[in-house]
Amino acid sequence: MFSSLIVWMDFVGTVAFAISGAMVAARKNMDIFGVNMLAVLTATGGGMIRDIIIGRTPPVMFLNPSYVLIAVLTANILFLVLYSRKSLPLSQRVGEQLLFWFDTLGLAAFTVDGVFAGVQAQHGDKLFLIAFLGVMTGVGGGALRDIFADEMPQIFVKHVYAVASVAGAVVTGLFWRITAEENIAVAAGALTVIALRYEAVRHHWNLPRLR
Repeated sequence: MFSSLIVWMDFVGTVAFAISGAMVAARKNMDIFGVNMLAVLTATGGGMIRDIIIGRTPPVMFLNPSYVLIAVLTANILFLVLYSRKSLPLSQRVGEQLLFWFDTLGLAAFTVDGVFAGVQAQHGDKLFLIAFLGVMTGVGGGALRDIFADEMPQIFVKHVYAVASVAGAVVTGLFWRITAEENIAVAAGALTVIALRYEAVRHHWNLPRLR
């Protein structure tokens, strides 16, 4: 049922989130096991939560371990590059920018992927449910990564992270229901997430908070 664009977004999300998790692990001075663990959690954690919600057990990551293998391969390549240089070959600012963009690409890809997982499970007529699945798929892995790295999850504190996923999921679901065109819905949802994340960082947007 899924178009090639959705499959491609799935691959992009896995690689992007694996790099994101591995970079956080490297920043926390974790060993190679920690790097791999954070990469796999970031890349597959959201999908695992999504599958549990819709009753798809065992989750896809266990039935189709290709996503885990892609995350492990990505993490080990990054680990070898960083280990051979003995330090991050980037300035802190450039490193943060790369982490932002990998995180954003992963968030966009997995948000739309989660929406269409709900559609595939015959819930396409339930906008709230498929949007919720998109958000859980998008932010779940990053939240697990931050918890294991002993950091406050970004979804609660930084650059309208979860809000961008919510908006992207709703846009994806609406476009799917209006047009029934997967590629249009995927592109619209992903671009919504990326645009909101970019504008949030550019203009220093954050949600109101208690101090």
